[in-house]
Amino acid sequence: MLSFLWALIIGGIIGWIAGLILGKDIPGGVIGNIIAGFIGAWIGQAILGDWGPVVADFAIIPALIGAIALVFIVSLVLRSMRKADNHH
Repeated sequence: MLSFLWALIIGGIIGWIAGLILGKDIPGGVIGNIIAGFIGAWIGQAILGDWGPVVADFAIIPALIGAIALVFIVSLVLRSMRKADNHH
């Protein structure tokens, strides 16, 4: 149970840092940060491997790169959806 809570905290921090680096707010607040951190970590580690420091089963550098890519893509999608809504 403690390792799961630790993973939630690290996932949230990874998502939060990715949002800070890009200057984007992740929808959903803390929950959005955790989700972005987990999905970003999964993507980053699947593409880049699990090199570098590992904390709570997250390879921090690939996880952060994956989360940054995810937040960037989500922000582009949300922006295009807002533009589409404004035109109707």
